[in-house]
Amino acid sequence: MIRTQISLNKKEYAAAKREAKRLGVSLAELLRRSLRSVLPADESKPWMRYAGMVESGNSNSSQQIDEIIYGQKD
Repeated sequence: MIRTQISLNKKEYAAAKREAKRLGVSLAELLRRSLRSVLPADESKPWMRYAGMVESGNSNSSQQIDEIIYGQKD
């Protein structure tokens, strides 16, 4: 990852921190997700437009992706 710096006013910062806490993610992750939502999708990977948009609530979801997406595991 490349580290960058941004400037927010106090209201923006406070609102962003509250939203990150509500979602259970870091402020950096909230900002990355927000940025992804406005950037054009990589046309060579159309499925990437949906990456990170769905939360299952299952902490093991990355290990059970077939069951979550397809309802079964091959």
